[in-house]
This record gives sequence, C-alpha cells and structure tokens, in this order.
Amino acid sequence: MYYIADTEALIADGVITAGQADEIRSRARAAMVALCVNTLLIGGIIAATLGLVIFLGTPISVAVCGGLFLAGGLLILRRADVLYRMFGNASAVIGAGMLIGGSAIEIGERVQDTAGLWLLLLGGAISALFLWRFLAGLVQLRFAYGAALLMGMAMHLTGLYAAAIDFDLSGWPMPFVNLYAAAVLVGLGAVLDIRFLTALAIAPFAQMLDTGTYYFHAAYVFYSPEPTLSIVQMGVLIGLCIWAIGRGNPTIRRQAGILMIMAFIVANLCALVGSLWGDVVGSHVWGPQGSRQAYGADWDAYREAVDAFEAQALVINEHLYAILWAVALAAVVIFAAIGNRRGLFNAGMTFAGIHAYTQLFETFHDEPLAYVIGGLAAIPLAFGLWRLNNAWFKPVRIGASA
Repeated sequence: MYYIADTEALIADGVITAGQADEIRSRARAAMVALCVNTLLIGGIIAATLGLVIFLGTPISVAVCGGLFLAGGLLILRRADVLYRMFGNASAVIGAGMLIGGSAIEIGERVQDTAGLWLLLLGGAISALFLWRFLAGLVQLRFAYGAALLMGMAMHLTGLYAAAIDFDLSGWPMPFVNLYAAAVLVGLGAVLDIRFLTALAIAPFAQMLDTGTYYFHAAYVFYSPEPTLSIVQMGVLIGLCIWAIGRGNPTIRRQAGILMIMAFIVANLCALVGSLWGDVVGSHVWGPQGSRQAYGADWDAYREAVDAFEAQALVINEHLYAILWAVALAAVVIFAAIGNRRGLFNAGMTFAGIHAYTQLFETFHDEPLAYVIGGLAAIPLAFGLWRLNNAWFKPVRIGASA
C-alpha cells in the first residue's frame, strides 16, 4: 500500500531518522526512474511494431518477420547475460505483436464472413498458451510471455465483438458478452498485475446496461439510459471490491482498489445524469423505450405505452436525485477519509465539486433556502466527523495545515 508522507515533518517529530528518510527518498526516485524506463521501452516497442507492419505491407511477411523477432528475443532472454535482457524483451514483444497482428490481418482478409469467430478462437488459444508459459516459465521470460498473453487476449476480445456483429447478436445476449469481456480484463489485470487493464474492465461492465460514451463534433457525451440501475450495478461491484480488499493478497487488493474507484466514478456520472433528468427506473430495460422498434412508425401507440409504463413505474425526479447524490457523496468522503483511502477520497471530493457547480446553475439557482439548509447541515456534520475521528484515532487539530 502506498501512502503520502512528509519526510521532513516525520524527522522533526522524531518518527523516523534522517537515514530512513534518505532511504525513502531513494526508493521513491528509483520507482520514478523505473516508470520512465518502462514508458520509453513500451513506447519504442509500439512505434517499432507499427512501423514494421506498415513497412512490410503484406500480412504474411509481417507474421514471418514477427516469428523471427519473437524467436530471437526468447533466445536472448534464455542465453544472454542479464545486461541484455531489455533487448531480448523488446525483440520478443515486437515479434509477438507482428506475428499476432499479421495473423489477424490475414484472417480478416481471407475469411471476412467468419473472421470474428476465427479471431475469437485463435486469440483464446494464443492466450491459453502464453498464460501457461507465463505461470510456468523462467523469471526472465515473464515480461515477454505476459506481453504476448496481452496481445492474444486483445485478439480474443476483438474477435468476441466482431463475432457478435457477424451473428447479429442484440438484446439479452449482449450483456453477457460485455460481462465476459469485463471478467477477462479483470482476470488479465490480476494475472499480470496491471491496474490499467483492470480499470478498462469498467467499460464493458457499464455497457451491460448501455451506459457509455458518444462522440460527435466538438462534444464528448456520457450517457446512461438507466442511471438508477447502473448505480445499483456499480454499488454491487464496489461492495465486491471492498470485500476483496479486506481478504485478498496485495495484488488482488491493488486491482480491487482501482476497479472500486472506476466503479465509483461511473456511478457518480450516472448520478449526474439522474440529477439533471431524473429517472424512470427500468424504462430502457423492460419498458417500451427498450423496444422502440416494435412500434414502428406508430408514434401514438408508443407514447401511450410509455405513459402507461411511467404510471406504474418507480419515478425519481431530478431534485430528489440531487439530494440523494449529495448525501451519498458526503458519506463516501467521510468513509474514505476515516479509512485513509486517498483515491476514493479524491474522487469523492472531485464529484462533490462537480455536483455543487452543476446544481448551482441547473437546479437550485433560484432556491436560496436550499443553500441555507445545506450549509447549516454541513457545519454539525463537520463537527461530528471531527469528534468521531478524535475518539477513534489520533486527534486532529482544527486549523492545522494539511
């Protein structure tokens, strides 16, 4: 677990010695240099791979050249001195990228009608092979095997969605497709211990209820047709992540932590949608708006079905949504502060600012009493939090610098 600490203050308070502070600073510097080296290495590998693919032109030549690069890189990693492992890793990863990429392009050109299915199966086989070698292989080969596993899984997931398009999948099967993709990304992130992959899993997971983004000229839009159900969905995921953080090993705790924050962000974006527009719960899942095409051009029949559904559905207006969101944000910020969950705390404070700004100009701009009530309620809340922290933990001095 990483924590932010002021080493000079710790020395002044007698908590650590100057030598210990130097060691902390040295390790922090080493971590930053390692991040810089890895970033340069990965950037160079990606650029070289794309350049070679474009230069060689034909899928077969790309695949053959990639196979040679991969074999040469693995040979270097097995036989060469540790000093040259970086070059072996670069060669192996470039080769794996070219081999897998060239094979994928060849499949797309030769069997266009069933390319998705072939990519799905071939990507799964490649992933299984390199997962086996990653778990059982030599330490110096784990980076190369892990990169190849990542590429194979990218082919597998690309084939998954391409096959869904090829076979015209829609409706209820698609949530399961998205759930499978999310589970694969979470599993891959845990195996490789890459939190970025785990964070990406939130995209297909949110798409289970069609929550996502859309781009058009000069605008990037977040949309959530079922904000309440999506918030419940994200809440379940957050609960599972909290459970995993309390019981998992360090790797699982790291992955669960980032996934929890991503779920929290999406839940807050859904709450923002609800605070602006309200929500008719279930209207796009089991209501008429989810099957609009069934009514064809009969707008009157569609409108009557929508009105009938809303008359018996759970309807949450935007004002109630705004209040509930504010209460939930306050609870999360307090929970994160007490538990020293800095990522969750920062996300909560960010959305608190977004919420306040949005409601100031959108919902309560002409309701000064709302500010009075909210402001007066915040004062005893702050006092209660201060007293609770002082009773359970080290006392906080009011007015002390952060």
